Amino acid sequence: MDLPCPEWVKHVEQKWTQQGPAKRESFSLLADIDEIYRYVQPRVKQDDLEVLFRISEKYAVNKCSESAARFREQGNHRFKLKDFKSAALYYSKGVSCAAHDTELLSICYANRSAALLHLGLYKECLEDIQRALDEGYPSHLQGKLTNRQTQCVNEIKKQEESKASYLKQQTPQNEEKNNDNTQLSAAVSVHFTPEKGRHLLVEENKAAGEVVVEDEAFSFVLIPSDEWHMKSSILGTEHTYCHHCLLQTLSSVPCPDCSYARYCGPACRTESWRQYHRWECPSGAQLLTLGVLAHLALRVALKAGLKDVQRARESHDNGEASNGQYGSCGEHCLVKASQSEQTEAASPVSRCSECADHSRNCHSTSYLGIYSLLPHVLHHAPSLRFLLAFTMATLCQRMTDMGPLPETRWCNEQEGGDGHWDLSMLGATALRHMMQLRCNAQAVTAIRIKEDSSLAVQSSRELRIATAVFPLLSLLNHSCCPNTSVSFSVGGSSAQPGTPGASRVAVTVRTCRDVRAGQELLHCYGPHRSRMEVRRRQRLLLEQYFFHCSCEACELEVADGTGASPSTFSDLKCESCGGVLQMGTDTDVHVCSQSSCCYQITSTDIQRKLHALQCLLDQAVDHLEKQRTDVALRVLQEAGGQADHFLMNTHALQGELADATARAFASMEETFRQLCR
Repeated sequence: MDLPCPEWVKHVEQKWTQQGPAKRESFSLLADIDEIYRYVQPRVKQDDLEVLFRISEKYAVNKCSESAARFREQGNHRFKLKDFKSAALYYSKGVSCAAHDTELLSICYANRSAALLHLGLYKECLEDIQRALDEGYPSHLQGKLTNRQTQCVNEIKKQEESKASYLKQQTPQNEEKNNDNTQLSAAVSVHFTPEKGRHLLVEENKAAGEVVVEDEAFSFVLIPSDEWHMKSSILGTEHTYCHHCLLQTLSSVPCPDCSYARYCGPACRTESWRQYHRWECPSGAQLLTLGVLAHLALRVALKAGLKDVQRARESHDNGEASNGQYGSCGEHCLVKASQSEQTEAASPVSRCSECADHSRNCHSTSYLGIYSLLPHVLHHAPSLRFLLAFTMATLCQRMTDMGPLPETRWCNEQEGGDGHWDLSMLGATALRHMMQLRCNAQAVTAIRIKEDSSLAVQSSRELRIATAVFPLLSLLNHSCCPNTSVSFSVGGSSAQPGTPGASRVAVTVRTCRDVRAGQELLHCYGPHRSRMEVRRRQRLLLEQYFFHCSCEACELEVADGTGASPSTFSDLKCESCGGVLQMGTDTDVHVCSQSSCCYQITSTDIQRKLHALQCLLDQAVDHLEKQRTDVALRVLQEAGGQADHFLMNTHALQGELADATARAFASMEETFRQLCR
């Protein structure tokens, strides 16, 4: 949930309406973020907080023994079915909900250790055994843990002996490690123009597949599943990934105060608390209610700390004095976050030519590089600006109402602990980040494989696991036919990969085709020419990123006079003549691109056909996973026949049907081999 939940949005819309025409007009003219926040802050009343609390009840993150006991029973059920991975995850949910220093918590740890033993995770099993004992596991049951402990120790010894034998046969290799995980490859540099702002160019030819950029997120927030709440039985991303470093884990350790945050180990838990969770924890339910962007915006400010925020604001104010309304890198350069900044960047910035190094502040530890990203204040609709500001002001008010807090709670410990947050400054800073993230947030993805040893072919899908902000990746402009691709890695620090407690989400950018010297590196923000026609792409990019796309792909498609995609990139087929469908003058109707054909179909009918096709595909996949390959093939044959009537081969569903069919034939081949043995 990127934006606040619908109930909160509806409440704020009512507040906006109540402002009246004159006040709404006055607010609409505000362009300074501090002024916007000061306008909204006094309008947050106690009844608004009560509404937020009422909405956030379904996202409660308090400890609950009833939920812990229920999740333990679900784990027991999965354990009996020998589904040890699911059992471990349900026990983990029990661990998160159980209160500290209780017998229930110790039993959840002990039960999880049994599942981990069956999964061959012996080190993790030993850790859980010790945790169970530390939490007061019943003495009359400790014999089981002792036996399990002995099994683990013996298995670990066997593994170590096997590893030592293997290493003796290997030739030692010296590995050079770069301590900075935010870097440009050789012959890639940051350039600046008033039209584009900062962007990346290659200075020599790059072959397809070469690494051109490596970057590390300044901050990120894990994305909870849509069905998340404390009593839910759904196993989502929040249950399988560390909330601090995003490593997958089956043996998470919980926050001692809430049931939501969980970590791959005590080191990540401690570091998370030091950096941001000590502030977030009491407001966990409200953060889940208000969405990922509000959560990430607040976390960026908290992680930066008071001193860095003050320095960034002062540097930005100096930049405004010399360069108008824009931020600066150092004192001279306009910081450009994405192609969506072109309209604001078009203003002359005479002093930018004086800055020789446009890449300054573009590393993962530089808060100034994040702060200076353009927030596009006036591009946001006034009602949306009010929603974002009111949301952040309410959240900050909630933080001040949590009760008396020690002054050190608001200190930046790295700066000696002598400063105290002014919550108006914190709120305005977080509001700035919230506006920036609408254009600069990056979805962190991972491939999730559905592991089932009974299946000949395993299924997988791409999954959004977090939302992050990257200082260097943000410099890549958009193209509907990009020349780069991105991949993510998580866990540990760049200086010491795998270091406990070190939060690291890294991105690697590679060329996906040959790039000539002098060409710009381009990234797709979502709308790709293989998936949608040009007018829809341009509309979506203008709505979210505030620029009219004129990339090479768009220019070529517009040049044919119709604005339709070339047939090689269109994905809808005319059922009458087999030609390419394109949007008609009525945006709800698709018409054939052949002038001699009068075929047309409404968007509603197309969606109905696509939905029916998706249902058949889902049925076929379900049959495959239940090893009913012959039934799956019949369903796939029917689906393929339907798809060929109205979809081109480039449509994503055609690819999914082909993949499912390949899985079916592979499963049949594996079954045949087993019968022949």
